[in-house]
This record gives sequence, C-alpha cells and structure tokens, in this order.
Amino acid sequence: MADAPERFVPAPVRSQDFAARTDASEAADLAACRAILDEGSKSFAAAARLLPRRIRGDVAAFYAFCRISDDLVDFSDDPAAAVEALSGRLDRLYAGGPDDDPVDRAFGRVVHRHDLPRPIVDALIEGFAWDAEEREYETLHDVLGYCARVASSLGVIMTLFMGPRDAQTMARACDLGAAMQLTNICRDVAEDAGRERLYLPAALLRERGVDPKHFVANHRDYAGDRRIAEVIERMLAEADEYYRRADAGIRMLPWDSRPAIGAASRIYADIGRVIREQGCEFSAPRAHTSKARKLRLLLGAWLFRTPTSDPERAAAPVIPACDFLVAPFR
Repeated sequence: MADAPERFVPAPVRSQDFAARTDASEAADLAACRAILDEGSKSFAAAARLLPRRIRGDVAAFYAFCRISDDLVDFSDDPAAAVEALSGRLDRLYAGGPDDDPVDRAFGRVVHRHDLPRPIVDALIEGFAWDAEEREYETLHDVLGYCARVASSLGVIMTLFMGPRDAQTMARACDLGAAMQLTNICRDVAEDAGRERLYLPAALLRERGVDPKHFVANHRDYAGDRRIAEVIERMLAEADEYYRRADAGIRMLPWDSRPAIGAASRIYADIGRVIREQGCEFSAPRAHTSKARKLRLLLGAWLFRTPTSDPERAAAPVIPACDFLVAPFR
C-alpha cells in the first residue's frame, strides 16, 4: 500500500511574531503623527519635548487628529458636512473600528487607553465649526464659550494624559486654556480683523461707541483708538485671573508634568505683558516673547515645580462656560 501523503500543517503563528508586527504598525502610525506635529507647529513640537516621555506619543497623536480635523472643516465648502463626517469618524474610532488611516488608528488607541470622554472631543470639533462659520460673540461669556471649545477642551485632554481625573484639577486646566486663548485673541485682533473675524466681545465695543462690523471692515482706521485698547485690557485682566488660578492648580499635577505646564503658563502670560507694554494697541507689531526671556521662563518653570500655595484660587469654581467640560469628572 502506498504511503498516505503527508498532510500540510501550517506553522503556528507565534505570539511574539504577531506582537512584533503590531508594534511595528503602531510605531509607523505614531511616526506619521509626529511628522504632522513637526510640520504643523514647530513651537508646539518644541514645547511637547518638555512633557514627560510617557505621554509624548499620545500628545502627538492627539495633535495630529486636531490638525487634520481643523483643516477638514476650515477648508471645506460645507463646514456642517465636514463636521458630520468627522463625527462619523469619531463614532467608528470610539467603537474600536477606526478608519484605515494612521492618525485615526493612533488617536483611537489614545482614546481607549485614557478613556477620553466623547463630549470633550466633540467640543473641540464644534469649536472648529464655529471658526468656519465665522460665529459672532456678543458677550465675554460667549467668547469664553469659544475658548472652552478650542482651548480648554485641549487642557482637559492633556490633563487626562498626565493622570488626574478629578473635577478640581480639570477646572484649573480649563482656566489655563481660557487664559491662553484670551491672550491669543488680544494679540491677534488686527490679523483676525484682516480675515473679517472678530473675537472681542461685541457688547464691550458697543459700550464704548464702536460698531463691531464697522471696526472689522475698517480696522486700519481705528489705529490708536483707545476704545479698542480698553477692551483688550479688559480681556487681559480676565486672562490674568485665570492664569493665577491655573498656576494654583499646577500643584495638583504629577511632578514630571509640572515644568511643561508651568512654562506654557508663564510664556503665554508674558505675551500679555508685552501687549500691555505696547499700550494694548491692536495695530502694534505682533506681540511675542524673546528667546532669551523664554529661556528664563522655562528655567524658572523647571526649577520651581511647586508654585506658592493658593488654596482659594485652587478651589475656585469652574468658569461657567466650561462647566460642561468638567461635568464628566464630578
């Protein structure tokens, strides 16, 4: 009798081989995210290097998702449709089946690793939509609602990467995001007006006899107008208090995360100082902090990781416009 042919038995897939392929795929996805970060914002990329190594990859994936989302909405002829498409991507990402895209895959891992609440990410996307639709902001509360979406939401997510998940720390993260965005608004009044956008509260302008639409359309004619400077000063004063509250919250962060957050707070607050030195004149050269001063501020943040205790500010209630960002942590 002829011998029976040998049956082909496939070699077993070794778990370490699968793990190696998985690790290589994740590394490639993360490399794509880091490339977007390095190309998109050299200043943010440099600041990210101050963060603890354990979260730098997560930050890169988060930044990359924010960048492509912002571009998708900003350059779309139909921002509402773009937001709906992004919402669908997030649905699949949160369900564990992200689109076949390195950024979606990388951010999907981050979402599940840190259990990021969906409303926080949705708020960020909503902020992009507000920009695209050129929404108008009547009151300071309205402006803070915008800050909540485009900046405080980032602060909450970054805090989750660092570790804390309590409402008090999240409230202070919201403060820092709002303070930094208010500083951006005060610095970029002329640039925004040139793009037919206005983030100063319309009501504060009207109180001083300035028609907001006329200002945007004819902003060069308002150079040297102290009424605009008064509104900018009012916004900077609001930001100052939020910086102080945020600094009081740095003590709540892990030791390895404090220098980066302290440095961000100091550098952005210093932009406000420069704006004031220019008389809060919106037509002055764009305010910035010199490299030498940045280095001093960075060194100070590194050496003094534990700010002076300020229990009252540390326990301050959340900015009302940011309450929805803190609600998941109560």
